[in-house]
Amino acid sequence: MNRSSSAVPALALLLAALPAFAAGLSVSDAWSRSTPPVAKVGVVYFTLVNDTGKSDRLLKLSTPVAAKAEVHRTEVLDGISRMREVAVLHVDAGQTLEFRPGGMHVMLTGLKKPLVAGTTYELDLLFEVAGPRKVRVAVRDP
Repeated sequence: MNRSSSAVPALALLLAALPAFAAGLSVSDAWSRSTPPVAKVGVVYFTLVNDTGKSDRLLKLSTPVAAKAEVHRTEVLDGISRMREVAVLHVDAGQTLEFRPGGMHVMLTGLKKPLVAGTTYELDLLFEVAGPRKVRVAVRDP
Protein backbone atom coordinates (compact mmCIF):
# COMPACT_ATOMS: atom_id res chain seq x y z
CA MET A 1 0.00 0.00 0.00
CA ASN A 2 1.47 3.34 -0.97
CA ARG A 3 1.42 6.45 1.18
CA SER A 4 -1.48 8.20 -0.64
CA SER A 5 -3.80 5.18 -0.47
CA SER A 6 -3.30 4.84 3.31
CA ALA A 7 -4.19 8.50 3.77
CA VAL A 8 -7.65 8.04 2.23
CA PRO A 9 -9.16 5.98 5.11
CA ALA A 10 -7.64 8.36 7.69
CA LEU A 11 -9.10 11.36 5.85
CA ALA A 12 -12.52 9.68 5.68
CA LEU A 13 -12.46 9.09 9.46
CA LEU A 14 -11.48 12.70 10.10
CA LEU A 15 -14.27 14.03 7.86
CA ALA A 16 -16.83 11.78 9.55
CA ALA A 17 -15.81 13.21 12.94
CA LEU A 18 -16.01 16.87 11.87
CA PRO A 19 -19.57 17.49 13.09
CA ALA A 20 -18.48 16.58 16.64
CA PHE A 21 -15.61 19.04 16.45
CA ALA A 22 -17.74 21.72 14.79
CA ALA A 23 -20.46 21.57 17.44
CA GLY A 24 -20.43 24.34 19.99
CA LEU A 25 -22.20 27.24 21.57
CA SER A 26 -22.35 30.14 19.13
CA VAL A 27 -23.63 33.69 19.12
CA SER A 28 -24.34 35.22 15.71
CA ASP A 29 -26.01 38.17 13.98
CA ALA A 30 -25.49 40.52 16.95
CA TRP A 31 -26.82 44.04 16.45
CA SER A 32 -27.96 47.12 18.36
CA ARG A 33 -30.15 50.05 17.48
CA SER A 34 -28.46 53.44 17.28
CA THR A 35 -29.28 55.73 20.20
CA PRO A 36 -29.81 59.49 20.59
CA PRO A 37 -26.85 61.39 22.10
CA VAL A 38 -28.49 61.67 25.55
CA ALA A 39 -29.68 58.05 25.85
CA LYS A 40 -28.40 56.04 28.81
CA VAL A 41 -29.89 52.70 27.70
CA GLY A 42 -29.50 50.49 24.65
CA VAL A 43 -30.32 46.97 23.53
CA VAL A 44 -28.54 44.04 21.87
CA TYR A 45 -30.16 41.34 19.77
CA PHE A 46 -28.58 38.11 18.48
CA THR A 47 -29.09 34.40 17.89
CA LEU A 48 -27.71 31.93 20.44
CA VAL A 49 -27.29 28.29 19.38
CA ASN A 50 -26.21 25.51 21.75
CA ASP A 51 -24.95 22.57 19.68
CA THR A 52 -22.71 21.22 22.45
CA GLY A 53 -24.93 18.35 23.56
CA LYS A 54 -24.85 19.78 27.11
CA SER A 55 -27.12 22.27 28.85
CA ASP A 56 -25.43 25.51 29.77
CA ARG A 57 -26.21 28.78 31.47
CA LEU A 58 -25.10 32.35 31.03
CA LEU A 59 -23.11 33.55 34.04
CA LYS A 60 -22.05 37.06 33.05
CA LEU A 61 -22.40 39.76 30.38
CA SER A 62 -20.23 42.83 29.93
CA THR A 63 -19.33 45.45 27.36
CA PRO A 64 -17.03 48.46 27.38
CA VAL A 65 -19.85 50.71 26.08
CA ALA A 66 -22.13 50.38 29.15
CA ALA A 67 -21.93 50.15 32.92
CA LYS A 68 -24.23 47.13 32.98
CA ALA A 69 -25.60 44.45 30.63
CA GLU A 70 -28.50 42.18 31.60
CA VAL A 71 -30.76 39.70 29.83
CA HIS A 72 -34.36 40.96 29.76
CA ARG A 73 -37.59 39.50 28.44
CA THR A 74 -40.56 41.56 27.25
CA GLU A 75 -43.85 40.39 28.78
CA VAL A 76 -47.34 41.66 28.08
CA LEU A 77 -49.56 41.77 31.16
CA ASP A 78 -53.07 43.22 30.92
CA GLY A 79 -52.19 44.73 27.55
CA ILE A 80 -49.12 46.53 28.90
CA SER A 81 -45.59 45.60 27.81
CA ARG A 82 -43.03 45.31 30.59
CA MET A 83 -39.42 44.28 30.65
CA ARG A 84 -38.35 41.73 33.23
CA GLU A 85 -34.80 40.73 34.01
CA VAL A 86 -33.98 37.09 33.33
CA ALA A 87 -31.96 36.26 36.45
CA VAL A 88 -30.67 32.93 35.13
CA LEU A 89 -30.55 32.15 31.42
CA HIS A 90 -30.47 28.40 30.78
CA VAL A 91 -29.67 27.16 27.29
CA ASP A 92 -30.64 23.54 26.77
CA ALA A 93 -28.62 21.20 24.57
CA GLY A 94 -29.71 21.69 20.96
CA GLN A 95 -31.64 24.86 21.77
CA THR A 96 -31.68 28.04 19.69
CA LEU A 97 -32.64 31.30 21.40
CA GLU A 98 -33.60 34.34 19.35
CA PHE A 99 -32.92 37.68 21.04
CA ARG A 100 -35.16 40.04 19.08
CA PRO A 101 -37.30 43.19 19.39
CA GLY A 102 -40.40 42.51 21.47
CA GLY A 103 -38.84 39.43 23.05
CA MET A 104 -35.66 38.51 24.83
CA HIS A 105 -32.80 41.00 24.55
CA VAL A 106 -29.72 42.31 26.34
CA MET A 107 -30.43 45.60 28.08
CA LEU A 108 -27.47 47.96 28.27
CA THR A 109 -27.70 50.53 31.06
CA GLY A 110 -25.37 53.40 31.81
CA LEU A 111 -24.24 53.88 28.20
CA LYS A 112 -20.85 55.59 28.22
CA LYS A 113 -21.42 57.09 24.76
CA PRO A 114 -24.13 56.97 22.09
CA LEU A 115 -24.43 53.89 19.89
CA VAL A 116 -23.82 55.25 16.39
CA ALA A 117 -25.02 53.49 13.23
CA GLY A 118 -22.17 52.04 11.20
CA THR A 119 -19.96 51.35 14.23
CA THR A 120 -19.33 48.16 16.17
CA TYR A 121 -18.47 47.24 19.74
CA GLU A 122 -17.73 44.08 21.72
CA LEU A 123 -20.05 42.15 24.02
CA ASP A 124 -18.50 39.52 26.30
CA LEU A 125 -20.58 36.55 27.42
CA LEU A 126 -19.43 33.97 29.96
CA PHE A 127 -21.11 30.56 29.99
CA GLU A 128 -20.76 27.98 32.74
CA VAL A 129 -19.84 25.08 30.43
CA ALA A 130 -18.84 26.64 27.09
CA GLY A 131 -16.75 29.40 28.67
CA PRO A 132 -16.23 32.89 27.28
CA ARG A 133 -17.59 34.18 23.99
CA LYS A 134 -16.62 37.56 22.52
CA VAL A 135 -19.18 38.97 20.10
CA ARG A 136 -18.87 41.90 17.69
CA VAL A 137 -22.12 43.92 17.77
CA ALA A 138 -23.05 46.02 14.73
CA VAL A 139 -24.95 49.25 15.40
CA ARG A 140 -27.63 50.17 12.88
CA ASP A 141 -30.48 52.63 12.52
CA PRO A 142 -33.87 51.54 13.88
